[in-house]
Amino acid sequence: MDRFGQKNHFLQPSTILASREPQWVTTILGSCVSICLFDKKKCFGGINHYMLPYWNGEGLESPRYGNVAISQLYRKMLELGAKKEDIVCKIFGGAEVLGEQSSVFNVGQRNVELALKIILELGIPLVSSSTGGKQGRKIHFNTGTGEVLQKYLVKNTLNDGK
Repeated sequence: MDRFGQKNHFLQPSTILASREPQWVTTILGSCVSICLFDKKKCFGGINHYMLPYWNGEGLESPRYGNVAISQLYRKMLELGAKKEDIVCKIFGGAEVLGEQSSVFNVGQRNVELALKIILELGIPLVSSSTGGKQGRKIHFNTGTGEVLQKYLVKNTLNDGK
C-alpha cells in the first residue's frame, strides 16, 4: 500500500493487469512495450508488458507477444465494463537498449509500430506516448486516474534489473 492507501503492484514482463480497484502498477521497459488503457468515464484502467511484436500461432498463445497482449488487455477492459468510446491509450517503451546487435532486429521499434497499428485499428485515441530512444524506462501507472509517471534509466540500472 502507498501512503494514500492504494495497492502497489509490480508488473512482470509477459503479463497483463486490468483493475476497477485503484492501484499503482510499476514496470521496467527496455525494448519491451507497455500499453496503458484507461476508461475516462468509469475511471479504471489496465496495462500490459509485452516483449516481442507477433505471436506466429505456434505453441501457447502468450501475452509475451504484442498482438496477443494488446487484444487480451482490451478484452479485459471490456469485460470489466469499459465502453470502447470511453477508452484512451498511452504507450511506453520500445527503446533500443542493446546497441548495435539489436538494431538489426529493431525489436523496440517493431513493438512500438505494432502498438500504434493495433490501437489505430481499434479506434482508440492515443493521448500520450514515450517510445524509442536508447534508454530504458521505469513507469508507474495509476489504474484509478490514468496517470503515468516515467523515469529514464541509465544503462547499468536496466542491466542490473533495479
